[in-house]
Amino acid sequence: MTLTESDDVSAVSTGSLPDRDRVTRAMADAHARFGVVHDGTVADYIPALADADPALFGLSVVSVTGDSHDVGDADHPFSIQSISKAFVFALVAQDLGHDEVLRRIGVDSTGLPFDSVMALELNGGAPMNPMVNAGALATTSLVPGATPAEKWDRIVAGLSRFAGRPLEVDEDVYASEAATNQRNQAIATLLQSYGSIDADPVEATDVYTRQCSLLVTAHDLAVMAATLADGGVNPLTREQVVDAVACRDVLAALATSGLYEQSGRWLATIGLPGKSGVSGGIITIAPGKGGLATFSPPLDGAGNSVRGKLATQHLSRALGMNIFASAPHPPS
Repeated sequence: MTLTESDDVSAVSTGSLPDRDRVTRAMADAHARFGVVHDGTVADYIPALADADPALFGLSVVSVTGDSHDVGDADHPFSIQSISKAFVFALVAQDLGHDEVLRRIGVDSTGLPFDSVMALELNGGAPMNPMVNAGALATTSLVPGATPAEKWDRIVAGLSRFAGRPLEVDEDVYASEAATNQRNQAIATLLQSYGSIDADPVEATDVYTRQCSLLVTAHDLAVMAATLADGGVNPLTREQVVDAVACRDVLAALATSGLYEQSGRWLATIGLPGKSGVSGGIITIAPGKGGLATFSPPLDGAGNSVRGKLATQHLSRALGMNIFASAPHPPS
């Protein structure tokens, strides 16, 4: 027997973030401690990203009540890149519903790099997860709209609602990525050959490239993450962007593949669903509590921000955000 959403009687119990002073102290400590780390290299396979200042480092925490904490370069704009996958998936999950989105896209981990073609071939041409490129391209192709322009308008409007302000494309990043996205075009063509997308592969890839080129800040990303943490309600505008079921589906997908082949280690050390991008951003979501975002361009070998990972691990522990952590209950 399988339960449907109409049968769902589950309760929710998540707690809240610590008091403001504790959050502020923990963030200042993380910024000071990890700002001196100089490991990693700035992404250079997208030419427009190669010029990023490696010294940039910003942290932002936004609670579900709208309380904000920013440190360092939290207001510095950068392109959202793969972090956009989480929010476009949320929009599609809202439109398709839980059962259909699992059938069409899936939420299982591939255990392979984000741009792997092998995972697609081994799964009969069906995408396995919206956080890897094959699944993200399939997700973007499922955004409602009769034309690529209509799909794009829906995406930019939806992600702007998550951020609580209008978002714009970095045209230089878009042009740079559009000139170097042949692999994604090939993945989209392979998806089409298997019947996994109905859209023209070149058009689907172009819309996906545009969504990755949207400009955000770490503060924007923390607001967007906090929206996912609060059942789809933006903590600043109080608008219901998507419903709680769509948010739950997104967090499940992030937990399995948000950090690609490092997702298991991420959960073991940080204990929160998260998503990284090659421009240096990382988001993490503490359900019912809030969203954390970091920005620092130098990346490790898997394409994740070095300082961002360290700061997120520190804050997860300092603020009691790890969803797997518990302490022995005192005997009565």
